[in-house]
Parts: sequence; C-alpha cells; structure tokens
Amino acid sequence: MKVELPGRSPLPRLLAVTALPILLAAVYLLAIRPAQLRWGSTAGEAARSMPGDSLVVSPSFCATRAITIRAKPEDIWPWLLQMGYNRAGFYGYDPIENIGSKRGIRSAASVIPELQHPQTGDPLPISAVASMFFGPIEPESYLVWQGATTPSDGSLVWALYPADATHTRLISRIRLHYHWTDRRLLLDLFTEFADHVAVPKILLGIQQRVEGRPPQPLAEEFAEIVVWILALAECAAAVVLVFRWHRWGRAWWIGLAAGLSLQFALYAHVSMGIGLVLVCAIFAGMLLLSPGSSRNPTPS
Repeated sequence: MKVELPGRSPLPRLLAVTALPILLAAVYLLAIRPAQLRWGSTAGEAARSMPGDSLVVSPSFCATRAITIRAKPEDIWPWLLQMGYNRAGFYGYDPIENIGSKRGIRSAASVIPELQHPQTGDPLPISAVASMFFGPIEPESYLVWQGATTPSDGSLVWALYPADATHTRLISRIRLHYHWTDRRLLLDLFTEFADHVAVPKILLGIQQRVEGRPPQPLAEEFAEIVVWILALAECAAAVVLVFRWHRWGRAWWIGLAAGLSLQFALYAHVSMGIGLVLVCAIFAGMLLLSPGSSRNPTPS
C-alpha cells in the first residue's frame, strides 16, 4: 500500500478527525441509546414501578430490558439465584465476564444446588474487582442486586411476570447514579456503553438454558469479540490514514463506516456473520481506495 505524505496544513484533517467521534456519539445518543434502554420491553413495562427503584433516586442511567421465556416463574427462578462471578456466571459473554473465575470460564449449563440460598445482605461478586450485594428477595417473583454505598449508587432487579400458563416475562431494570466528580466516572462510562451489550445477551442466555436449548458455543462468543476488535482497529487505522493519505477524505469515510459497523456489531444483536461481512467489506474498501490501488493510481 503506497502512502502519500501530506504537504499542507494539518488543520482540516484535525477537524475531520475531531468530527468523527462527535458524529458517532450523535448516532449513539439519538438512534442507538433510546432503543437499547428498553430492549425487548413494552412501553408499559418500561414505565411500571419495580422493586429496587427507590434505592437509586434520579438515576443517570435507567434501562429496562425484557424477554419472554417459555416456562413458569418457578422454572426460571433457580437460574437467577445462582448468577454471579465465581458463582454460575452470567450466561452472556463468558470470555469477558467469567475470566479468572474459580468455577471456570463457562457459565453453568445446569442448576447448582449450593447456590440456591442467597440472603439479603450477602455479597455478590460481579467481576474480579467489583461487587454488589443481594438486596430484597421475593421467591419466584423478584431478586434485587444493589451497590455497597449508602445511599446506593446502583441497583439491578430481575423480576418475573407470568404472561400466561406457560410463558413468563423476565424483566431486568438497572438504575445507576453516575459519579460525575471522581474517577469512578470511568467505570460508569464503561457501563453506559457495555450494559446494552451485556444484559440482552444475559437474557438470551437464560432463555436458552431454561427452554433446554444449548447455549452459544464459546468459539462463537470469541468470534463476536474478535469482530468488535477488528472494527475498532479499522476505525483507528482510518484515523491514522487521514494524516497519511493525500486524498484523506477517503480515509475519513472509511473511519466513519468502521465506526458505524462497530456500533452495529455491538448493539444490533444479530448474527455474528453479518458483522464479519461488514468488517471484511470495510477492509476491502480500504485496499481499493488506497492511493496505491490499481483502481486509484497516484497522479504523477
């Protein structure tokens, strides 16, 4: 790939690079975030009062997600009780969520009897470095996780609502108060973007296990994560190429496409194969539009 070094002022390129994350943030805030905050839930479910709401007043982040499971509440309840790091896992992205867990990287595929008796106030590890506590528990109805601070800066409820004789709505609500004035804000911002990825995956993982379907193979979970990394790498490479290519507008459009493909791969919750196709298409476009490409000969 032939590179053309710029010979003019870098200011337009700096402005273009600055505009890229602003544009992607606008897409996230205006199009992606509102839908993700109520993934799978109805307007009524998102508006209803739920246990644990009073723990976090005026939350910075409030998301209500839901899924229908072909089972009764009593069949779903044991899977909720045993969730947690160094417990049964989270049934989501195991390579991320269970790394270093004493029980292994795979979330449980069956009910674990010794994890069926948590009590209000018991610690609940959610990673190797963070913990919550079990809050109020109403058997076969709802389970609340809450932050360790007083007043609580975070709560997460898992609630079961029978839909009919054979189906149940599992509803998750997370409420967080962001720490705007200290370094914990970094973790809050990570949660802001990652929670939309993690919780729907957890709900789907619970549904699969309760309904007796095999969970997603670990190799596929790794492949999804690789697609995210590749899309992020393409976006970063495009930013570098904005400063390296003479016709840098090409690189800027590649960066925008890579950023949008990353958002799609993270938040669309579709087949991993679609994300892989997008990543490959953007890489092909990067080769075809490069100054050294045979279809784009460098002017003499």
